[in-house]
Amino acid sequence: MADSLRRLVGAESGRVLQEKLESWYRDYEINSCDQNLNRCCEIIELNSGIQGQLFTILNETAQKGGHYAGVETIKTRLLPWLGTCFSCATSGRLFETNLSLTQDSIERERQLRDLASSQTLQLQELQEELTSTRLQLTHVEQDLKTSRAQEKDALRKLDRLNDYEQQIQILRDEISILDAQKSVLQSRLARSRSPSPRRSGNRSPSPPCLRSCSPGRARRTNASRRACLVARFGDIYAQERLDAETLLRTYISDMEMVQRIIFIAAVESFHAAKMAYRQFKVRVRETLSLGHSGPESLEDTVLDYIVRHEDLYDVQASVNEVIRSMNINPKISFPPEIDFIVISTLIRELCRVAFSMQTLIPPLDIAFGTDGELFSETKYHRSFDSDFTAALVAYHVWPALMENDVVIVKGEAVTKRGALWSCRSRSRSRSRSRSRSTSPLLSHRLSRSRSPSPMRSGSPSKWGC
Repeated sequence: MADSLRRLVGAESGRVLQEKLESWYRDYEINSCDQNLNRCCEIIELNSGIQGQLFTILNETAQKGGHYAGVETIKTRLLPWLGTCFSCATSGRLFETNLSLTQDSIERERQLRDLASSQTLQLQELQEELTSTRLQLTHVEQDLKTSRAQEKDALRKLDRLNDYEQQIQILRDEISILDAQKSVLQSRLARSRSPSPRRSGNRSPSPPCLRSCSPGRARRTNASRRACLVARFGDIYAQERLDAETLLRTYISDMEMVQRIIFIAAVESFHAAKMAYRQFKVRVRETLSLGHSGPESLEDTVLDYIVRHEDLYDVQASVNEVIRSMNINPKISFPPEIDFIVISTLIRELCRVAFSMQTLIPPLDIAFGTDGELFSETKYHRSFDSDFTAALVAYHVWPALMENDVVIVKGEAVTKRGALWSCRSRSRSRSRSRSRSTSPLLSHRLSRSRSPSPMRSGSPSKWGC
């Protein structure tokens, strides 16, 4: 039985029967009557062959079951079916039922095939859309990379442009400085050709009437001169201050006293330079007011003249005034055999810078500082040997530079706990013990009369601002 069933399955008779039925159904309208009858006969023959094989399998199966096995099944299913097959009416209805079932199965298979094909088409469309999306994404990534490269290139060009603008501004400032130096040299040349001030016997550096000035020049060069002076102030802190500190350490072992001397020298230098500037400005205003005419104001003309003729500033007189003030200052002391004139180089440079800073608009000045004041982070840096937890300033090392009460260069201060009490006790002890006379060298320097010639009384600054 198993062999017969295997042969029936291997022959695929049912599939061939179904294909013939479908082919006949497709060609039924175009076939002739004979062709349709032949097709029908072929299908009947094929169906009868399948039925014969099935009856053979039924017989073999019934034999293997014995005399009584399968009797009920044959009685209830096979015999009634055989009886109805020979009835025309019954056979017609059965044929119609089988045909309708066959059509339903065919329709379902067709729907399944259509659904499978539609799903396959949808899958293909989705794959195509995915491929297209991937291509678009690749193009977008390439465009993004190109945009980033262009952005980096634009940023590089912008940085170069900023560098060029900075270089142009630096060159403009240098040109302004060179113009100022040129004007100073021209004025010196004019003075060398004109009668010497020593012949006139005039001790005060009054401005000669024959000198020409450029109205508004001080305001035009204000920015470049300010930058130069601020840089010079920082250079003095980094170079001349350290040189003076090293020189003082050879005479004074107390580092605090050395730093106090330098700070007071800076404060007194600015004070002396401001006083000298006011006096010099008054003399220039009195002289120029006699013959002033023009669109520029008198103050602008006076300021332009001072900027162009800063070499007339008697810096040595300011140095002597600073040393005289330091000799009577109770906060500092010095060995009797040595004088404060040993740091005259630092004092001279500070006086020159301070005098030039008064010609700016607005002028620059140092911050006021007292021992024991509250430490300000905006004004000062703490010294390396400070107590960083202390809130009071023990003493100052270097003043802060101000512009309209705004700090533009920080100073340096030392903070310690108990700074106020130690400062008071130190000041009282020094005021009691300070009893030294002015050294002969200082007396000789202070007793010298000022030279009537501005060129001899103060050498011009060695830095062109």
